[in-house]
Amino acid sequence: MLQAGMKAPDFTLPDKDGDPVSLGDFAGKRVVLYFYPKDNTPGCTRQACAFAGAYEEFKTLDAVVIGVSKDSVASHQKFADKYGLPFILLSDPERTAIEAYGVWQEKKNYGKVSMGVVRSTFIIDGNGVIEKVMPKVKPDTNAAEVLDYLRAEG
Repeated sequence: MLQAGMKAPDFTLPDKDGDPVSLGDFAGKRVVLYFYPKDNTPGCTRQACAFAGAYEEFKTLDAVVIGVSKDSVASHQKFADKYGLPFILLSDPERTAIEAYGVWQEKKNYGKVSMGVVRSTFIIDGNGVIEKVMPKVKPDTNAAEVLDYLRAEG
């Protein structure tokens, strides 16, 4: 698992419009990179809507919010349109960034073991170094915890 102080793995993935987005595009800005399992599921929707609700404050803190899942570009487009999500959603069906950030893990659901994306958030500084790792976050509190951290760190 990646840790604070490590260089964040760069990636280039398509956004909801199919345009390529790279981590390096945001040099000089803080990036809130959150990985989530699936568009339009209850927890992921609550998490995305919480980030959307706090989006203006993230902007005032000069932080870029990026959500990543294995869903397709078309799925992201529908998800963003349905819930008015103003931040970047990246499609990673090949699990390039998902595996680079170590969030593809064994999960247990109702006693059944499978592989999947473990909901995790990384805060990356303007130099591309991981500032904070938030593993196994809760969808209802993740956005608020990130804001608290960013406010405290200035």
